[in-house]
Amino acid sequence: MVVRQKYIAWLKEILHLAYTIKFMKQIIKTEKAPAPIGPYSQAVKTGELLFISGQVAIDPSTNEVIQGDIADETHRVMKNLEAILSEAKLTFQHVTKTTIFLSDMNLFADVNKVYGGYFNEEFPARETVAVKGLPKNVNVEISMIACTSL
Repeated sequence: MVVRQKYIAWLKEILHLAYTIKFMKQIIKTEKAPAPIGPYSQAVKTGELLFISGQVAIDPSTNEVIQGDIADETHRVMKNLEAILSEAKLTFQHVTKTTIFLSDMNLFADVNKVYGGYFNEEFPARETVAVKGLPKNVNVEISMIACTSL
Protein backbone atom coordinates (compact mmCIF):
# COMPACT_ATOMS: atom_id res chain seq x y z
CA MET A 1 0.00 0.00 0.00
CA VAL A 2 2.84 2.41 0.88
CA VAL A 3 4.58 1.68 -2.43
CA ARG A 4 1.37 2.38 -4.33
CA GLN A 5 0.87 5.71 -2.52
CA LYS A 6 4.46 6.74 -3.29
CA TYR A 7 3.96 5.72 -6.93
CA ILE A 8 0.76 7.79 -7.18
CA ALA A 9 2.49 10.78 -5.55
CA TRP A 10 5.38 10.41 -7.99
CA LEU A 11 2.97 10.26 -10.97
CA LYS A 12 1.18 13.42 -9.76
CA GLU A 13 4.53 15.18 -9.49
CA ILE A 14 5.49 14.13 -13.05
CA LEU A 15 2.11 15.26 -14.43
CA HIS A 16 2.40 18.61 -12.64
CA LEU A 17 5.90 19.11 -14.03
CA ALA A 18 4.76 18.23 -17.58
CA TYR A 19 1.83 20.64 -17.29
CA THR A 20 4.11 23.41 -15.98
CA ILE A 21 6.61 22.92 -18.80
CA LYS A 22 3.88 22.89 -21.45
CA PHE A 23 2.47 26.20 -20.26
CA MET A 24 5.70 27.98 -19.42
CA LYS A 25 6.14 31.40 -20.91
CA GLN A 26 8.76 31.49 -23.66
CA ILE A 27 10.01 34.76 -25.15
CA ILE A 28 10.41 34.68 -28.95
CA LYS A 29 13.04 37.05 -30.32
CA THR A 30 14.61 37.47 -33.75
CA GLU A 31 16.95 39.98 -35.33
CA LYS A 32 14.97 39.61 -38.57
CA ALA A 33 12.24 41.82 -37.07
CA PRO A 34 12.66 45.18 -35.36
CA ALA A 35 13.71 45.23 -31.73
CA PRO A 36 10.94 46.38 -29.37
CA ILE A 37 10.79 50.16 -28.91
CA GLY A 38 9.56 49.80 -25.33
CA PRO A 39 9.32 47.36 -22.43
CA TYR A 40 7.71 44.45 -24.27
CA SER A 41 8.73 41.34 -26.24
CA GLN A 42 8.37 40.71 -29.96
CA ALA A 43 6.32 37.63 -29.06
CA VAL A 44 5.46 35.36 -26.16
CA LYS A 45 4.63 31.68 -26.50
CA THR A 46 2.65 29.90 -23.82
CA GLY A 47 1.11 26.49 -24.25
CA GLU A 48 -0.08 26.23 -27.84
CA LEU A 49 -0.49 29.98 -28.37
CA LEU A 50 1.90 32.59 -29.72
CA PHE A 51 1.10 36.23 -28.98
CA ILE A 52 2.89 38.64 -31.34
CA SER A 53 3.19 42.27 -30.32
CA GLY A 54 2.04 44.92 -32.76
CA GLN A 55 4.51 45.42 -35.58
CA VAL A 56 5.05 48.62 -37.50
CA ALA A 57 6.95 49.43 -40.70
CA ILE A 58 10.46 49.47 -39.24
CA ASP A 59 13.18 47.88 -41.34
CA PRO A 60 15.13 45.63 -38.94
CA SER A 61 18.38 46.10 -40.87
CA THR A 62 18.37 49.90 -40.38
CA ASN A 63 15.96 50.26 -37.44
CA GLU A 64 14.30 53.08 -39.40
CA VAL A 65 10.69 53.52 -40.42
CA ILE A 66 10.42 52.77 -44.12
CA GLN A 67 9.42 55.59 -46.41
CA GLY A 68 6.80 54.89 -49.05
CA ASP A 69 3.11 54.47 -49.53
CA ILE A 70 0.69 52.48 -47.37
CA ALA A 71 1.25 49.33 -49.46
CA ASP A 72 5.00 49.52 -48.75
CA GLU A 73 4.33 50.05 -45.04
CA THR A 74 1.94 47.12 -44.91
CA HIS A 75 4.35 44.79 -46.71
CA ARG A 76 7.10 45.72 -44.22
CA VAL A 77 4.76 45.04 -41.28
CA MET A 78 3.78 41.67 -42.72
CA LYS A 79 7.44 40.75 -43.33
CA ASN A 80 8.24 41.64 -39.71
CA LEU A 81 5.36 39.45 -38.53
CA GLU A 82 6.49 36.64 -40.85
CA ALA A 83 10.01 36.79 -39.37
CA ILE A 84 8.63 36.41 -35.84
CA LEU A 85 6.34 33.56 -36.90
CA SER A 86 9.30 31.87 -38.59
CA GLU A 87 11.44 32.18 -35.45
CA ALA A 88 8.66 30.30 -33.62
CA LYS A 89 8.61 27.76 -36.50
CA LEU A 90 5.15 28.88 -37.61
CA THR A 91 3.61 30.43 -40.75
CA PHE A 92 0.68 32.70 -41.52
CA GLN A 93 -1.36 29.50 -41.76
CA HIS A 94 -1.09 29.20 -37.95
CA VAL A 95 -2.51 32.70 -37.32
CA THR A 96 -5.93 32.61 -35.67
CA LYS A 97 -6.51 36.29 -34.78
CA THR A 98 -5.18 39.66 -35.88
CA THR A 99 -5.78 43.24 -34.91
CA ILE A 100 -5.04 46.02 -37.38
CA PHE A 101 -4.63 49.59 -36.20
CA LEU A 102 -4.82 52.32 -38.84
CA SER A 103 -4.07 56.02 -38.62
CA ASP A 104 -7.01 56.65 -40.97
CA MET A 105 -9.87 54.33 -41.98
CA ASN A 106 -9.49 55.59 -45.57
CA LEU A 107 -6.38 53.36 -45.73
CA PHE A 108 -8.47 50.23 -45.10
CA ALA A 109 -8.82 49.04 -48.72
CA ASP A 110 -5.10 49.37 -49.52
CA VAL A 111 -4.00 47.67 -46.29
CA ASN A 112 -6.62 44.95 -46.74
CA LYS A 113 -5.36 44.16 -50.26
CA VAL A 114 -1.75 43.67 -49.11
CA TYR A 115 -2.72 41.87 -45.87
CA GLY A 116 -5.00 39.41 -47.69
CA GLY A 117 -2.16 38.38 -50.00
CA TYR A 118 -0.27 36.79 -47.12
CA PHE A 119 -3.03 34.29 -46.32
CA ASN A 120 -4.72 31.48 -48.20
CA GLU A 121 -8.50 31.03 -48.11
CA GLU A 122 -8.49 30.29 -44.38
CA PHE A 123 -8.30 33.84 -43.03
CA PRO A 124 -7.90 34.49 -39.30
CA ALA A 125 -10.47 36.32 -37.20
CA ARG A 126 -9.75 40.05 -37.22
CA GLU A 127 -10.78 43.52 -36.28
CA THR A 128 -9.55 46.76 -37.79
CA VAL A 129 -9.74 50.06 -35.96
CA ALA A 130 -8.65 53.61 -36.67
CA VAL A 131 -6.74 55.27 -33.85
CA LYS A 132 -5.59 58.80 -33.17
CA GLY A 133 -1.89 57.98 -33.37
CA LEU A 134 0.56 55.10 -33.74
CA PRO A 135 4.21 54.69 -32.65
CA LYS A 136 6.76 56.51 -34.80
CA ASN A 137 3.84 58.18 -36.65
CA VAL A 138 3.32 55.15 -38.87
CA ASN A 139 0.01 54.47 -40.61
CA VAL A 140 -0.47 50.77 -39.81
CA GLU A 141 0.29 48.43 -36.91
CA ILE A 142 -0.69 44.76 -36.81
CA SER A 143 -0.64 42.29 -33.91
CA MET A 144 -1.34 38.56 -34.14
CA ILE A 145 -2.19 35.46 -32.17
CA ALA A 146 -1.17 32.10 -33.62
CA CYS A 147 -1.83 28.51 -32.62
CA THR A 148 1.20 26.24 -32.68
CA SER A 149 -0.80 23.24 -33.87
CA LEU A 150 -2.91 23.10 -37.01
